[in-house]
Amino acid sequence: MSLAVAGGILVVVGTALLVLPGPGMLLVFAGLAVLATVFPGLQRFVEPVGRRAMKTAADSVSSPWRLAGSTAFGVGLIGAGLVWGLVPSLPFGGWAAGGSLVLSGLVVLGLLVYSLRQARPQDVDALSRED
Repeated sequence: MSLAVAGGILVVVGTALLVLPGPGMLLVFAGLAVLATVFPGLQRFVEPVGRRAMKTAADSVSSPWRLAGSTAFGVGLIGAGLVWGLVPSLPFGGWAAGGSLVLSGLVVLGLLVYSLRQARPQDVDALSRED
């Protein structure tokens, strides 16, 4: 898969996550950074979008309700993916659709962990020491 396609997919998924629970700005930023390697004219947008993505990442974990909603969304994607993979009689049933849902859920949860570590590194460090 070319870098242009990968960057485009990241931007599209990130844009969808701007209105859904999840760290959409981080994906838009990542996609734009990838696209800027292929299309140098986009480089001027990378830094301002990166600043906005980091602020949005901090905001996304600043409220317990936002964090809970994003976590539930990620877990829901994984659950839906497992159902789609295990019940082939569903529309588009099978592991192709199910696997992509599971992967999407894992990406959402991974980006939430990243956002938590960026926004509250001292809280995460304290929690890891208690384990």
